Amino acid sequence: MINSLDAYLVLSALLFAIGTFGFLARRNAISMLMSIELMLNAVNLAIVAFGAFIPGLAVDASVIAIIVMAVAAAEATVGLAIVIAIFRNRRTPLVDEYDAMRR
Repeated sequence: MINSLDAYLVLSALLFAIGTFGFLARRNAISMLMSIELMLNAVNLAIVAFGAFIPGLAVDASVIAIIVMAVAAAEATVGLAIVIAIFRNRRTPLVDEYDAMRR
Protein backbone atom coordinates (compact mmCIF):
# COMPACT_ATOMS: atom_id res chain seq x y z
CA MET A 1 0.00 0.00 0.00
CA ILE A 2 1.28 3.44 -0.88
CA ASN A 3 1.76 5.52 2.23
CA SER A 4 3.52 8.56 0.85
CA LEU A 5 2.39 12.12 0.30
CA ASP A 6 4.43 12.24 -2.90
CA ALA A 7 2.34 9.52 -4.55
CA TYR A 8 -0.88 11.42 -3.90
CA LEU A 9 0.59 14.68 -5.14
CA VAL A 10 1.88 13.03 -8.31
CA LEU A 11 -1.58 11.54 -8.94
CA SER A 12 -3.14 14.94 -8.27
CA ALA A 13 -0.74 16.65 -10.68
CA LEU A 14 -1.45 14.00 -13.33
CA LEU A 15 -5.22 14.46 -12.99
CA PHE A 16 -4.80 18.23 -13.15
CA ALA A 17 -2.66 17.94 -16.29
CA ILE A 18 -5.25 15.68 -17.94
CA GLY A 19 -7.97 18.18 -17.06
CA THR A 20 -5.93 21.08 -18.42
CA PHE A 21 -5.26 19.23 -21.66
CA GLY A 22 -8.93 18.32 -21.96
CA PHE A 23 -9.96 21.92 -21.43
CA LEU A 24 -7.51 23.29 -23.99
CA ALA A 25 -7.96 20.57 -26.62
CA ARG A 26 -11.76 20.24 -26.68
CA ARG A 27 -14.22 22.36 -28.60
CA ASN A 28 -17.34 20.97 -26.95
CA ALA A 29 -18.54 23.11 -24.03
CA ILE A 30 -19.76 20.15 -21.98
CA SER A 31 -16.39 18.41 -22.33
CA MET A 32 -14.71 21.61 -21.21
CA LEU A 33 -16.91 21.73 -18.11
CA MET A 34 -16.04 18.11 -17.34
CA SER A 35 -12.34 18.96 -17.66
CA ILE A 36 -12.75 21.82 -15.19
CA GLU A 37 -14.44 19.41 -12.78
CA LEU A 38 -11.50 17.02 -13.16
CA MET A 39 -9.09 19.84 -12.30
CA LEU A 40 -11.12 20.77 -9.23
CA ASN A 41 -11.13 17.13 -8.11
CA ALA A 42 -7.36 17.03 -8.52
CA VAL A 43 -7.07 20.06 -6.24
CA ASN A 44 -9.38 18.36 -3.73
CA LEU A 45 -7.18 15.26 -3.76
CA ALA A 46 -4.11 17.37 -3.00
CA ILE A 47 -5.90 19.21 -0.18
CA VAL A 48 -7.13 15.99 1.43
CA ALA A 49 -3.68 14.39 1.06
CA PHE A 50 -2.06 17.34 2.83
CA GLY A 51 -4.69 17.09 5.54
CA ALA A 52 -4.02 13.38 6.01
CA PHE A 53 -0.25 13.67 6.21
CA ILE A 54 0.10 16.95 8.14
CA PRO A 55 -1.67 16.60 11.51
CA GLY A 56 -2.19 20.33 12.03
CA LEU A 57 -4.15 20.64 8.78
CA ALA A 58 -6.57 17.74 9.28
CA VAL A 59 -9.69 19.76 10.16
CA ASP A 60 -8.86 22.75 7.98
CA ALA A 61 -8.21 20.57 4.94
CA SER A 62 -11.59 18.90 5.29
CA VAL A 63 -13.37 22.25 5.48
CA ILE A 64 -11.47 23.58 2.47
CA ALA A 65 -12.24 20.40 0.49
CA ILE A 66 -15.97 20.78 1.23
CA ILE A 67 -15.84 24.43 0.14
CA VAL A 68 -14.11 23.42 -3.12
CA MET A 69 -16.83 20.80 -3.69
CA ALA A 70 -19.51 23.44 -3.19
CA VAL A 71 -17.79 25.77 -5.64
CA ALA A 72 -17.47 22.91 -8.14
CA ALA A 73 -21.18 22.13 -7.84
CA ALA A 74 -22.09 25.80 -8.34
CA GLU A 75 -19.75 26.07 -11.33
CA ALA A 76 -21.26 22.97 -12.92
CA THR A 77 -24.80 24.23 -12.37
CA VAL A 78 -24.20 27.72 -13.75
CA GLY A 79 -21.98 26.49 -16.57
CA LEU A 80 -24.46 23.86 -17.71
CA ALA A 81 -27.32 26.38 -17.56
CA ILE A 82 -25.35 28.76 -19.78
CA VAL A 83 -24.46 25.97 -22.21
CA ILE A 84 -28.09 24.85 -22.43
CA ALA A 85 -29.29 28.43 -23.00
CA ILE A 86 -26.77 28.95 -25.79
CA PHE A 87 -27.54 25.53 -27.28
CA ARG A 88 -31.23 26.41 -27.50
CA ASN A 89 -30.40 29.54 -29.51
CA ARG A 90 -27.52 28.34 -31.68
CA ARG A 91 -28.14 24.56 -31.87
CA THR A 92 -24.46 23.77 -31.35
CA PRO A 93 -22.39 22.85 -28.28
CA LEU A 94 -19.15 23.94 -29.98
CA VAL A 95 -17.39 26.85 -28.32
CA ASP A 96 -16.07 28.18 -31.62
CA GLU A 97 -19.59 29.06 -32.66
CA TYR A 98 -20.34 31.14 -29.55
CA ASP A 99 -18.51 34.23 -30.80
CA ALA A 100 -21.23 34.63 -33.44
CA MET A 101 -23.58 35.84 -30.69
CA ARG A 102 -22.20 39.36 -31.05
CA ARG A 103 -23.60 39.72 -34.55
